[in-house]
Amino acid sequence: GEEGQPAVPGQEAPVRVKLPRPGQFIGKVMQRLGGNRMDVKCTDGKSRNCRVPGRFKRSMWLRVNDIVLVEPWPDNNDKADVIFHYKGQGMQNQLRKRGFLDNLKDEF
Repeated sequence: GEEGQPAVPGQEAPVRVKLPRPGQFIGKVMQRLGGNRMDVKCTDGKSRNCRVPGRFKRSMWLRVNDIVLVEPWPDNNDKADVIFHYKGQGMQNQLRKRGFLDNLKDEF
């Protein structure tokens, strides 16, 4: 565990969740567009054509409905880079608890 606490098997450690900084948005992968691009519905209600920057490509295997953190391009708000993948229920539950996924309910 973190900070010297022993990890107790079967008990979920509190998940430290990466939160969006100003200008970043949490989003949900709506569809894969081929290559390392995908359509992501962001919490500000906008769909962006997102790409996974080369340095993340190997570590991110994204599927439809995955929750990601994106950073819009400075010169083009319709495009964004996927900078983080919220893997696993633990992280998504934390986001949900904090209300970050409220705009991503399944009505889309």
